[in-house]
Amino acid sequence: MQLVINGETKDYNLQNLTVFELLKIENVKNPDVVTVQVNGKFFSKEQYTSTILKDGDEIEFLYFIGGGK
Repeated sequence: MQLVINGETKDYNLQNLTVFELLKIENVKNPDVVTVQVNGKFFSKEQYTSTILKDGDEIEFLYFIGGGK
């Protein structure tokens, strides 16, 4: 299966790969605060274990950091 992760095409020899498993495989730092977007759609953390990725999916790992004075 081929996925596009943050703009980079990667191959995975896995079937029924979930968002949760992909976070572990990709060693995503701070998975508790990452937001995941698949094909332009945001998913809640509760959906990570049930969302199965498909060949050609585009995934973005996004971190929203607040700041200011």
